[in-house]
Amino acid sequence: MQNKIVVRYQDGRLTKGFTTDFMPNKDVFHVTPADASPGAKTVTVNMLELKAVFFVKDFVGNAGYDDKKDFDPKKPVSGRKIKVAFKDGETLVGTTQGYQPGRQGFFVFPADPLSNIERFFVVSLAAKTVSFL
Repeated sequence: MQNKIVVRYQDGRLTKGFTTDFMPNKDVFHVTPADASPGAKTVTVNMLELKAVFFVKDFVGNAGYDDKKDFDPKKPVSGRKIKVAFKDGETLVGTTQGYQPGRQGFFVFPADPLSNIERFFVVSLAAKTVSFL
């Protein structure tokens, strides 16, 4: 299955594209850039260089939209509420079912149901703090 992703590096770079081999426990995976011509070579991505991998609805998104960091009190949540503060100053809020300190990373589902992000994989080395809400 092909996943639509945005790869954010710790140094600020980003790559938009598709992957078929992302595995959270692997050190590398491959991305076919979104603007690549058919049959183009994939880009090898080293997990240790990343901030996060965002699985997105589309590549355009809405630059003017600021994801909400609060949960709807009328809707139940699946998993534990979590806040991730990255070393670059960005903070994201969502739910997780797989956070364990010491692991390479973990998945988070955003608190905002209108977010362009379906889920994201946080690379633990890029997180400054992780706290449960």
